[in-house]
Amino acid sequence: MTAFLFVLTILLIFAYGGLSWHFIGNWKGVASLPRNPRFEHTMLGVLLLLHAYAVMSPLTEGAMISLGVGRALSVVVWMMLVIYWTCSFFYRVEGLQLFMMPLAMLTLAFALVFPGEHIMHDLGNPAFALHVLVSIVAYSLFAIAALLAVLMLFLEKALHGKRWLALVRQLPPLLSLEKMMFQVIGLGFMLLTVSLFTGVVFSEEVFGKAVAISHKTVFSVISWLLFAALLLGRRFKGWRGKVAIRWTLAGFGALLLAYIGSKVVLELLLHRA
Repeated sequence: MTAFLFVLTILLIFAYGGLSWHFIGNWKGVASLPRNPRFEHTMLGVLLLLHAYAVMSPLTEGAMISLGVGRALSVVVWMMLVIYWTCSFFYRVEGLQLFMMPLAMLTLAFALVFPGEHIMHDLGNPAFALHVLVSIVAYSLFAIAALLAVLMLFLEKALHGKRWLALVRQLPPLLSLEKMMFQVIGLGFMLLTVSLFTGVVFSEEVFGKAVAISHKTVFSVISWLLFAALLLGRRFKGWRGKVAIRWTLAGFGALLLAYIGSKVVLELLLHRA
C-alpha cells in the first residue's frame, strides 16, 4: 500500500467515525450538530467516491487481482454502502446509517491491518470478471438482507417489550423492512444463480480447471437452496416474520462460510493464500 492510500484510508476511518458519532449522538440527543439529511447524503456520496478508490486501487496488480480477507470485506461493505446510498433515493432507509457507518469504519481498519495475500486470476478474462463482479454484488445484497433481518428481529422485540423506543423511532416500519428485505433477497438470489452458473459452466475457462467439490461449492449451493426455499415459501405459503428472518440468516450464514469464513480460516488462522 502506498503512503497516499494509507493516509486516505486513515482519513476515511476518521470520517466514518465522525459520521457514526454524529448519527448516534443525534439518536441519544447529545449531538453538537443537528441533522441535515441533504448535506449528510451529499457527504456520504463524496466519501463513497474516495472509499471506492481506497478499496479498489490495492486490488489490482498488473493484470491480476488480489482479494484477501481484509480487502474482500472492505469491497463488500463499500458495495453495501453504495446500495444503501442509492436506495435512500427511493425508500425510507432512515436509521440504517446507525449501523452502516460504524461497519464501514471497522472494515476499513480491519483491511488496513489484515489486507490478505490472496492472488486471483486475470481480469482480462470476461467470464472471470463477470463471476467476480456478480459474486461481490450478490454477497453485498445478502449482507444487507441479513442486516435487515436482524433489525426486524430487534424491532419486533423492542415493540413488544416497549424498550429502546428512541431507536425504534429512527428505524423504518417493520413491514417496510420486511418488504425491502425480500426485494433485496430476490435480486441477490438472481445474481447468486448467475455466480454459481458461471463458476460451474465456465470453471475451466475461469479457474483453469474443471469444477471440483469443495467447501466453497457446497456452502454456496446450500445457501442457494435455502434462499430458494425462502422465496418459494414466501410465494406459496406467505412466509414472513420470524420464519423469514430465520431462513434469511441461515442462508447468509452458509454464504458467509463459503466465502469470507474460508478466507478467515485460510489467511488469518492457517496463514495460507
